[in-house]
Amino acid sequence: MKDKFGRDNMKRFNLFGRKTDTPPQKIEDDEDELEIYSGMRVEVTAMDGRMLFVAKLMGLHGNQAELHQYSEADISQEEPFPVRIRGYSDRDRKAVYMEGVIAPLPQNKCSVTELTVCRIGNDRAFFRLDTNLDATATMFSGLSIGERPCKLLNISIGGACISSECRYYDGDKFLLKVRLLEDRPESAMFSQVMRVIEKGKDGFVYGCRFLELTDADQEKITQNIFAVQRQKMGRS
Repeated sequence: MKDKFGRDNMKRFNLFGRKTDTPPQKIEDDEDELEIYSGMRVEVTAMDGRMLFVAKLMGLHGNQAELHQYSEADISQEEPFPVRIRGYSDRDRKAVYMEGVIAPLPQNKCSVTELTVCRIGNDRAFFRLDTNLDATATMFSGLSIGERPCKLLNISIGGACISSECRYYDGDKFLLKVRLLEDRPESAMFSQVMRVIEKGKDGFVYGCRFLELTDADQEKITQNIFAVQRQKMGRS
């Protein structure tokens, strides 16, 4: 059975999506304002930039909250330690950068204290994992109908970047299939082209978002990204 992402560190994580020239907005500490971010999906990293886990920020009150993990945590210590927390506010459509001190709790949770918002900005929505994997894109209509080879350049919880000699257009939808790890089944993600970059004789680069993802789909993407990250770190 295929590992489904749609229906049914390696290099450090960068960010995926469109860049803007708008500078990040600094924010003054206001504990009452933090509660608007309760329920936000966040990525948690160590102060050295190492990705730890993905979670939902819950029960935010004052400068304290809990992190309910979507992914297995890469944490070896039990004592509280400082982290950076990055999320994306759907309300403001902006990235939110926080810092705090976390401590492991039972049932894949962590407590957060001393939580502060450092800045917000018009940044990309999700972290991405750089790759260079063979993949295929299958169109079900239009001039490019059928399965065509492509390269998966990076992948995130929300989408991917691929290169291809085939011409697609903004808004085109296709099924992206790739084997992220040799010992795992091929994965399939229903995707939509959001950005097109022409590379001349080298073809095209496409920024794509995944469509129709459930929480379970996003959790599976996260688990596979972490598995690839651990494998890359083991080789370094």
